[in-house]
Amino acid sequence: MSDSTTIWHNPRCSKSRQTLALLEARGGDLTVRNYMEDAPSVSELKTVLKQLGYTSAHEWLRKNETIYRELGLKAVEDEEAVLKAMSQNPKLIERPVVIHDGKAMIGRPPEQVLELF
Repeated sequence: MSDSTTIWHNPRCSKSRQTLALLEARGGDLTVRNYMEDAPSVSELKTVLKQLGYTSAHEWLRKNETIYRELGLKAVEDEEAVLKAMSQNPKLIERPVVIHDGKAMIGRPPEQVLELF
């Protein structure tokens, strides 16, 4: 088991910045991925979806985003289509995502991610 941690970070999001600060204060090997510029693939999303313990991509969507309504995602039942939309529009991904030791957690509230350690 390594002590490697990855955060899917959006520097414009206050919760993401707070979570990153908590992780930096904790120390250890930290990879910061600006997922807005380096969007995860559908395959990566599927892996992290399982690590989060979610059964559906809909649980991970930011439903208040305009793009969510524009794409009509509420009515989309095809998991693959939802994941593809998330990969193409990373703004749809609820953030920040912290991945550690085969598990993942959303930093809302930021302190919640400390349960991974």
